Amino acid sequence: MNIEELRTYCLSKRGVTEGFPFGPDTLVFKVGEKVFLLTGLDAQPLSFNVKCDPERAIELREQYPSSVLPGYHMNKKHWNTVQANGELSFKQLTELIDHSYELVYNSLPQRIKETLS
Repeated sequence: MNIEELRTYCLSKRGVTEGFPFGPDTLVFKVGEKVFLLTGLDAQPLSFNVKCDPERAIELREQYPSSVLPGYHMNKKHWNTVQANGELSFKQLTELIDHSYELVYNSLPQRIKETLS
């Protein structure tokens, strides 16, 4: 997965916006004004932070210690940093993105969900 594939995938999800609230080097994807993915534009290989269920986060870190790490500059209980270094397949990477999106989307109030296009 490269940055363009990541961007295209994230923007294909319902109600997603992108921006640079932390400066020009960090691309942030939100749903309902809540962050579900952050990535540095200069990271090689691509890496990104995604939200994760705490128990699943621990399992993933144990199963993929070189690809799934505690969230860099994030709450390490709820966020993982994922390295797209070839260990995880494209499908596995998109599943982690989906999980993060769903956690954030499901936490939104119903009135916000109804406004998302």
